[in-house]
Amino acid sequence: MPIGNLTSQIFANIYLNELDQFVKHRLRLKHYFRYADDFVIVHNDFDYLAGLIPVLRNFLNQELCLELHPNKLSIRPLRQGIDFLGYVILPHHIALRTKTKRRMFKKLFQKQNLVRRELLDEESFRQTIQSYLGLLSHCRAYDLSMTVENNFGINQKEPG
Repeated sequence: MPIGNLTSQIFANIYLNELDQFVKHRLRLKHYFRYADDFVIVHNDFDYLAGLIPVLRNFLNQELCLELHPNKLSIRPLRQGIDFLGYVILPHHIALRTKTKRRMFKKLFQKQNLVRRELLDEESFRQTIQSYLGLLSHCRAYDLSMTVENNFGINQKEPG
């Protein structure tokens, strides 16, 4: 299934419902969060979390024919934040992940260049900007939002 396709998200939710039920009813975890195929488990005991890895790996492999991605698995203290869905969720605020910020600016510069070369219309570029401003609205990123608006906003003033 293509990444980002709406049906991919729906199928992930249907297929991974078995994982949700396993985590909720068999493991009885209270702080489990999942969006599509990304999930987080929060617990204050490192050893307990480390012990869950083989249990989850076995369940996913045996029951769903899935594997945990080895490079996307980490156990870390809450004070470092939870890296989830492009954000870092900290105890008192949410920040945009640095990699997400870099990717956002790279795409904005690319699309701005396409507009200048008249290969992309301004309305599509405006929609991209609004999409990123929406992304930024979910975290502590006022200055970043202003940077996007000031550097990429298309002048909407009528001539005259």
